[in-house]
Amino acid sequence: MPLRILATVVAGAAALALAPTAGAAAAKPLVRTWTIHYRDHSGARQRAFVVLPAWYGPRRHPRIPLIISPHGRGLTGRENTRIWGALPARGGFAVVNPDGVSRYSWGAAGQIADLARMPTILHLTLPWLKLDHSRIYAFGGSMGGQETLLLLARHPTLLAGAAAFDAVADFARQYRNWPSLHCSGGCLRSWKGPIGVGLQSLARRQLGGSPKTAPGRYALRSPLTFSRRIATSCVPLQLWWSVADRIVPQQQLQSGRLFWSLRKQNPAAPVAAFVGTWIHSSEMRAKAQLPTALAYFGLLPSAATAELRVRHVPEPAEAAGCRAR
Repeated sequence: MPLRILATVVAGAAALALAPTAGAAAAKPLVRTWTIHYRDHSGARQRAFVVLPAWYGPRRHPRIPLIISPHGRGLTGRENTRIWGALPARGGFAVVNPDGVSRYSWGAAGQIADLARMPTILHLTLPWLKLDHSRIYAFGGSMGGQETLLLLARHPTLLAGAAAFDAVADFARQYRNWPSLHCSGGCLRSWKGPIGVGLQSLARRQLGGSPKTAPGRYALRSPLTFSRRIATSCVPLQLWWSVADRIVPQQQLQSGRLFWSLRKQNPAAPVAAFVGTWIHSSEMRAKAQLPTALAYFGLLPSAATAELRVRHVPEPAEAAGCRAR
């Protein structure tokens, strides 16, 4: 299907500003959010939110890196912009946060294809935005981490690096674990019952069955299925996960299992692990460990961040040779 873009751009309405000091006017915003509209793989009209340094625009637009950031389960692209704070201004990069095909896309093939088209979509909707195509990255948490990994697996030549935070790596296992999610009060009313049961129902409708009746479809949504492809891509990868995660439980069998599978498939794979005990996806925030992840790829000049105990398993010494292939 030919790429179709709606060249509708709304600028400035979603600018992120610093909190004003008492008795003083609000400080100028450090970043600015541009809203774009495009057609997805099915022809449906979608939105994406592009966060840029406030000084960057039609009159001043040097070539800069791009981060593609798919949102987590149940969220929107606009909500995903909040995690970035003023970091794009500090690092001088762009972040595109698509709404995607659904709040519950779970790595659908069309969704991944649309993520891969983001640089082209930006070129057509914001023609003055100049991207450094040698520095395109993907960052995502939870479901967004799942889709970041699937984007890497299916489009490895697009990316200079990827970072997945508390990601779903085995979608069938996550399906089986959903009933354990805590749900009371407003959650029960919103979902008309336990959230885990509701999520399972959504997944069955979307995938045409359960992991027992449609195992191949769940495998295609699982980054673990593509571990060899990811490992041999030689694209630098960060995997962040929490052993205390209650939203994607058993992370040792999700991101942890993927990490060791990548190391086994290719001992020179440039993959690093960051393991802690944080609340689900809380590390992927401007005031938490997101600066550390950005600095790891050279997207920030420093890694000054809030204190958070992290066990770091660095990429192997052989990784430099892998990246040079």
